[in-house]
Amino acid sequence: MSIFLKPLPLLSLFFFAYYLTNPNVFGNSRVLETPLIVIYNGGGEENGANKYDEGEYRGGWELVSENSGVSAMHMTIMPNSNKAIMFDAAGFGPSEISLPPGDCRQVFDERDETGEYYEVDCWAHAVEFDTETAAIRPLKILTDTWCSSGGLSANGTLVQTGGWADGGRSVRYLSGCNTCDWEEHPMSLSTSRWFSTQHILPNGNFILVGGRRMFNYEYIPKGGDSNDVYFPLPFLQETTDPFENNLYPFVFLSTDGNILIFANKRSILLNLTTNKIVRELPVLDGGSRNYPASGTAALLPINLSDPNPKAIRAEIIICGGADPRAGKLVEKGIFVTALQDCGRIDITDPKSTWQKEIMPTPRTMGDLLILPTGDILIVNGAKKGIAGWNFAQDPNPTPLLYRPDNPITQRFTELRATTIPRMYGSTSMLLPDGKILVAGSNTNYYYNFTGVKYPTELRVEKFYPPYFDPLLISDRPAIASDYKGKMVKYRGYIVVEFKLKKAEVDQSDLKVTMYSPPFTTHGFSMGQRLLVLAIKKLENVESEFFRVEVAAPPSAEIAPPGFYLIFVVHNGVPSSGIWVQIA
Repeated sequence: MSIFLKPLPLLSLFFFAYYLTNPNVFGNSRVLETPLIVIYNGGGEENGANKYDEGEYRGGWELVSENSGVSAMHMTIMPNSNKAIMFDAAGFGPSEISLPPGDCRQVFDERDETGEYYEVDCWAHAVEFDTETAAIRPLKILTDTWCSSGGLSANGTLVQTGGWADGGRSVRYLSGCNTCDWEEHPMSLSTSRWFSTQHILPNGNFILVGGRRMFNYEYIPKGGDSNDVYFPLPFLQETTDPFENNLYPFVFLSTDGNILIFANKRSILLNLTTNKIVRELPVLDGGSRNYPASGTAALLPINLSDPNPKAIRAEIIICGGADPRAGKLVEKGIFVTALQDCGRIDITDPKSTWQKEIMPTPRTMGDLLILPTGDILIVNGAKKGIAGWNFAQDPNPTPLLYRPDNPITQRFTELRATTIPRMYGSTSMLLPDGKILVAGSNTNYYYNFTGVKYPTELRVEKFYPPYFDPLLISDRPAIASDYKGKMVKYRGYIVVEFKLKKAEVDQSDLKVTMYSPPFTTHGFSMGQRLLVLAIKKLENVESEFFRVEVAAPPSAEIAPPGFYLIFVVHNGVPSSGIWVQIA
């Protein structure tokens, strides 16, 4: 990794020297294993983004692993263990990590009329990645997970669905123990789900929406059961086009219990009790937004701080994508510039319309992650083309910070760029310590490391958002509470004790947020959700030690059951998160 030091103000240099000689000042000495000379290198104005003063911290990058074993097309993080699960497809040939000796996988030859196995695959196609040590443990997948879906269940199990060929009807389960491996049920789904979207519901069940030539939805059966029922959804057939730009539809649980489904450029609110469309939202014009045009989307933070709301608002934002004809043009060698706009709408207001905003640069195949602060990070992707093998050019290495509460002209800021192209098959994930894990990218069929413009990427990075500026260290809280093994109840209260190097804390400078970690693939983080909790009481327990009491979410429509990360945010600087389970 290159080392580059821009001129820093005198005060910044003083703090820089102090932190280098005091490695525990961050509360985690591993941060300082990457010299701050690398991660403290901001400054400048580019492409119309908000200007930073010379020396102001624009984030930083740390290379944490040269080889993750597999290319991370899919990624999630497991509760309590803080280990990431990364995997791609079982049919991409040899990976860079083998299964344990004698534990190979038999591959079925669909052309063999005798029904016999014809090949033995001794390579792992999934790994457990330790986000603190970068150690990897191979996991054994039996059916093909190419372009599949997933999410964390109410008890913290990864429930993973669909894929290609023999994996199309599979439901897979992975618990978080140190020796656990996949449990697979290859005939659980009613139909083959390839490029479908999964989302947890208030009752703890999962809905599975769409997929290639699947204009319907179904509910994932309990472990080991089979499902023979699905529900037609003509909306998905109406939104397809010659290049199928409605795959991996964006699916969100609204605060009123309805499901928002966005496909291509249209969206509906669906009542799952009646299986009826409640409302169709206005068209988001400008181009196609779903795979393979591959815009990115998120539900904006849900604010629960109003003690007597008439209704709890839910807004979504969708950024980037491509011209619907871009796929056909790429086949002719023409790489069309990606979309540069974002659309934002309140899905709980029947009169709401899309509000457009312009990003500093165009982007397809980006990831949109909600930070503990409630700000949004857009990372990864390309400026031209679409998703697919060699269907994109001009990687977009520059993350964007989007501040949803700022005036509309002051919401986007460009951050420090990476040196690693992250395009088709790349993923990212918010970690409990507030950093961003970034991995994957493979624009090639099979793994290919030589003789291609964009080799298969096995390196793993961490991105440090701007709240890791060393000058903000005194504003960084450290949570002392531990909710492991305890259950949070709806409409109850959550008490969080934290340390902060302040004599006193003003409640107006404090925020407590609750984050549901997603399953991320193909530019969409399924199930991602952040709540801003209402503060009921704040007290100073002793010197630099505080206790805050917040109201738990009021219902499962607001926060589906499961594991969440709670953060204390002071003056825009978050603590590391602690895991809580709500039911």
